[in-house]
Amino acid sequence: MIDVYVAMKLPEKILQNLTKLGLKYECWNGPGIPTRQHLIERVKGVKGLICHLGVKIDAAVLDAAGSNLKTISTMSVGYDHLDLKEIKARNIRVGYVPEILTDATAELTVSLLLTVSRRMREASEAVPAGKWGTWEPFWMCGRALKNSTVGIFGLGRIGTAVATRLAAFSPKRVVYSSSGRRPGGYKPVLLFTKSDGTPIEAEPVSFDELLQESDFLCVCASMSEELKGIFNDEVFDKMKAGAVFVNTARGAMVDQGALYRALTKGVEAGGLYGAGLDVTVPEPLPPNSPLLKLPNCFVLPHIGSATEETRWLMAERTVDNLIASLSDPPKPMPSELKF
Repeated sequence: MIDVYVAMKLPEKILQNLTKLGLKYECWNGPGIPTRQHLIERVKGVKGLICHLGVKIDAAVLDAAGSNLKTISTMSVGYDHLDLKEIKARNIRVGYVPEILTDATAELTVSLLLTVSRRMREASEAVPAGKWGTWEPFWMCGRALKNSTVGIFGLGRIGTAVATRLAAFSPKRVVYSSSGRRPGGYKPVLLFTKSDGTPIEAEPVSFDELLQESDFLCVCASMSEELKGIFNDEVFDKMKAGAVFVNTARGAMVDQGALYRALTKGVEAGGLYGAGLDVTVPEPLPPNSPLLKLPNCFVLPHIGSATEETRWLMAERTVDNLIASLSDPPKPMPSELKF
């Protein structure tokens, strides 16, 4: 019988640490993610389970695992794939990787914004299509960050990292809004200090102000039930005409039908200039999705944290969390989710 089921492929060098603790493990080696039936069958009697965002852990999986299951370690910062209510009822510890992927995700967010605002995909596709002719003054012109207003929805770790990077492009303002509440309210957040001593800050604004004033709006908030579908027709109608919308948080925050309407409405009629998405519903997004037919919508396959260095560190932390919890006696996890 195995002690740990790993619902993904991970480097053997990292998994060897489980063996050193005397834990027998089995990895999913098929394409994609394990089928639900396979997962339910293989978790029976395990002490630990390693998973990621694509693997749903609910009551049925937990029931199949039984009372032996002590720890779930997810290779993600998000945990909406975990039924925390059921997990808590069974006194199961949860490990995650909150800070490791911050920089990689922030870098990708900025890349998406620039790709859309500077029409990089359109321009790149024009070259092999033979559309690159003699120089024309207004061909393939995009939108500039300098002197713009950059908006961040959700100024947590990733949101702050995105804001700091974008502030280096000399926007007129960096503003932010959030769905949560902080003791003492929201205050300006220092991003960095210029060489002349000038502080560069992100200013707190209301959600409506964020929509109405942002030339570029990046969604970086953590997922919650209250945020499902928050970016709907009403919200997109409030956004500044010609704004660029970027989402690297969770696809479920966006009504994709409403986004499609905002992207096809036309800037003159108050629509969006473009959108960059690293997250969608569902994932993977079907090839026949209307969004994929739009020249002003650039979609990536959820690769926010996908640098070799980051994914390696995420895998190491995921295994380290599990090992700490399953040690005798149990130890504090490097990154334990408190809920």
